[in-house]
Amino acid sequence: MRFVDFLRTTMLLSGGAATALAAATVAGLGSRGDAVLTGVTLGWWALATMLGSWAGRQSQVTSAVGNLLAAARSTNAIPEQRAGTILLNRLWPLLFVTIVSGALAFLAPQVPGVFAGGGLLFALSLRRQDAAVAAIEERDGVVFYVRPTSPLKPIALDRAPGFRALRPQVDGVA
Repeated sequence: MRFVDFLRTTMLLSGGAATALAAATVAGLGSRGDAVLTGVTLGWWALATMLGSWAGRQSQVTSAVGNLLAAARSTNAIPEQRAGTILLNRLWPLLFVTIVSGALAFLAPQVPGVFAGGGLLFALSLRRQDAAVAAIEERDGVVFYVRPTSPLKPIALDRAPGFRALRPQVDGVA
């Protein structure tokens, strides 16, 4: 699976999980009628939105993604494409947290409320990473792929040859 697609999918799935958890939280809070808990939850969501928007404002890759790209193993062949397996191996914590905290919505609505804010923060902070990685791929003429690894091991990338963008130069400026 291409790393750009993995980043985009992770962002969308995190946003979707945050939305589902927010809906479960609202349902749980509605059954309780606790105004203080509702205010604190809405405040956390507003803070998470601001922090995620601030963290994701840059058009460059973050240091963690940059280190991951720098540590990518070179290969001349395109790795086997198993997107579903790679997504499940890498994003199982998101699935687990969404299911467990969503199940607790009516017992303790603050639990899915906290994770909804975290998912929102994470999704917003990733919103420009795929474009930044795509720009690096275009500039360097490579394509980064997520290497199939164990779900308990850190993510690893392969770097394969790709197409380099050739831009015409006008007066020495691209």
